[in-house]
Amino acid sequence: MIRSGKAAGFVAACALTASLVPGTPAFADEIRDAQWHLPYLKVDQAHRITKGAGVTVALVDSGVFPHRDLTGNLQRGAGPGGAGSGQTDKDGHGTRMAGIIVGHGHGTGDGILGIAPAAKLVPIDDGAATDIGRGVPEGITRAVRSGADVINLSVVVPDSRFIRSAVRAAVAADVVVVAGAGNTTTNLKLGYPAALPGVMAVGATDRQGRHAAISVTGPEMAICAPGTEIATTSRTGGYGRSTGTSDSTAIVSGAAALVRAKFPKLSAPEVVHRLTATADDIGPPGKDEECGYGVLNIVKALTADVPPLPVSATPSASASSAVAKPAESAVQLGESASAEAVPAPKSSGSGLLLFGGIGAVVVAAGAVVALVLVRRRRTGA
Repeated sequence: MIRSGKAAGFVAACALTASLVPGTPAFADEIRDAQWHLPYLKVDQAHRITKGAGVTVALVDSGVFPHRDLTGNLQRGAGPGGAGSGQTDKDGHGTRMAGIIVGHGHGTGDGILGIAPAAKLVPIDDGAATDIGRGVPEGITRAVRSGADVINLSVVVPDSRFIRSAVRAAVAADVVVVAGAGNTTTNLKLGYPAALPGVMAVGATDRQGRHAAISVTGPEMAICAPGTEIATTSRTGGYGRSTGTSDSTAIVSGAAALVRAKFPKLSAPEVVHRLTATADDIGPPGKDEECGYGVLNIVKALTADVPPLPVSATPSASASSAVAKPAESAVQLGESASAEAVPAPKSSGSGLLLFGGIGAVVVAAGAVVALVLVRRRRTGA
């Protein structure tokens, strides 16, 4: 299934959804063990350095259900048209992304652990029920106004002046904008806003650290992260697994939050530079169209001695020169795969996993562009 937006006859896949398969209650008890990407990325080591405290991530998505593994992280966001708090989720995609980014679990080692469990998250409904092509730009605008340090966009929308203006304004406000490249099930090429200047385009890898077949490719690609069978929170109050660039994008957003917490004086382009410069190169030497500069290495991004960007330079997705690499070795990450939803023992029903694509890297922006705020449209298929 996909979430899609229609504009001028163009149908854009905004979030790819893996099918949800009912699971057993035991899965809820073993959910932390199902998070294979945590040991793969050495997240425990990263959390000894920082857990993202003091950083705010805005999630422009389907809203977020106040799952117990997210208690204390969720801030007041916005529903369609700016009304409400953004803490409702009718399709489950936003709740899944939230768990990957800021989940803190519960009890002793139970529940979902996110990449940045001490960061705050502002849920903003992308308005897919009205017009996602305009709802996402409006959501980006609200995210900037909320004071977000990082914006997660696990979505693909039609190219328009609205999305371009919103992204330019976010980049000018020194926000790290992270977007999914898109899934091959619905996209033939890297979509928007991922393809726009200033956006960090994210692809997916599998458990073996290889580029995932489901992940769209393109010259704007910046980095890849695990995107296969990623265990996370469900809008039913339980848990599930999902696959796609939505999930890898959420992981990179969490990593960006950790970098902003560890290095609070770094500009958004420098944050992106640190993430790409420390990535593990897995394809042809240098930048390529599958995973950009390589696979995310969170520990290295937090500890390596990374040369600063040259004056007036940013790690552009279309740049021909390679990003300067630090000397030490890095950690690889995983891929994108299938989804399995598992409700909590006392809940019933299934949710839908959605994910999308958007990708490009960070480029400095000049002036803030005025945004046209319009109502949004969202359709489910």
